[in-house]
Amino acid sequence: MDGLNGAPAKCRRIVDPGASRARPRGWTTDDEELLNRPLPKLPQARAPELAAFTHTDPWRVLRIQGEFVHGINALAEVGAAVAVFGSARFDANHPHYAAARALGRALAEAGFAVITGGGPGLMEAANLGAHEAGGLSIGCNIELPFEQEQNPYSNLTINFRYFFVRKTMFVKYASGFAIFPGGFGTLDELFEALTLIQTRKISRFPIVLYDPSYWNGLLDWIKGTQLAHGTISREDLNLLVVTDSVDEIRDIMVDCYVTRCWNSWQRSEGAKLDADPPGAPATAPDPTKFDAE
Repeated sequence: MDGLNGAPAKCRRIVDPGASRARPRGWTTDDEELLNRPLPKLPQARAPELAAFTHTDPWRVLRIQGEFVHGINALAEVGAAVAVFGSARFDANHPHYAAARALGRALAEAGFAVITGGGPGLMEAANLGAHEAGGLSIGCNIELPFEQEQNPYSNLTINFRYFFVRKTMFVKYASGFAIFPGGFGTLDELFEALTLIQTRKISRFPIVLYDPSYWNGLLDWIKGTQLAHGTISREDLNLLVVTDSVDEIRDIMVDCYVTRCWNSWQRSEGAKLDADPPGAPATAPDPTKFDAE
C-alpha cells in the first residue's frame, strides 16, 4: 500500500510519551485496580467468596455514608415537619389509631409535613391523616428481621438499614416530636431526643406525650427515682409535655415553630411534667395571634 506521497507505506509506531518509561513487572494503574477483580480458577457462574469484602468494616462505613446521603437528599426540601411516633401493634379499631389519624390531619392542615417510621399501627394512622388532608406524608421505614411493611399512606418513602441513620433524619428534619403509646422503639426515639436536648447537642424543640394514663408510670419513676437521686435536674422535667388533647399537640407545635419555643411552655403550664395532672386540657392558643421574635 502506498503512502500519501506515493512512496511505499511503512508501519508507523505510535509512541505514547508516558509509556517511554518502562513499568515495573506486575505494576497496575489505578484504573486497573478498580476494574480488575479476582476470579475463580474454574468457570462458575456464582462465587460467593468474591463478595466477602462487602462484609468488612470499611465497606459498612461506605454503606452508612451512602445511607446518610440518600436520606438527606430525599428530605432536603422538607420544610416545617413534626415526627409522630407510636406502636406498630395498634390496629384501626384502637382509640389511639383515631387520635393519631386526627393529629396527622391537624398537623397537615396547619402546614406541617408529618414524618413517621413508615410502618403500620399508629405510624400508619398519622400518615393517613396527613394524606387525607393533602399534606406531605413521609415514611422513614426500617429493614427488620421480621419485615416491617411500609404503610400505603406516605407520598415520600425512604428505606433505611441502620436505626441510627434513621433517627438522625427524625431529629434533623422534625420541628417537634409527638409521641403516642408504644414499645421499645418509641422509647428509644423519646430518650434520644431528651438526651440530645439536655446535653445541648441540638436546639430545644417540643416533645409531647399523648395519653397521661399510659405515660404516668414512667413520669412518676422519672420524678420519684431519677430526680430524687439527683441524676437529672428539676428543669429537665420541663423538656416533656403530657396531654390527652390532639388539638393541644397541634397548637404547641404551631406555637413553638412560630415563636421559637417561648410561648408553648407558658401556655401548657398545666400539662408540664413537674405540675399536677390537669383536670382538663389547657385552653388552646390561637396560632394566628402569635408574633415571631
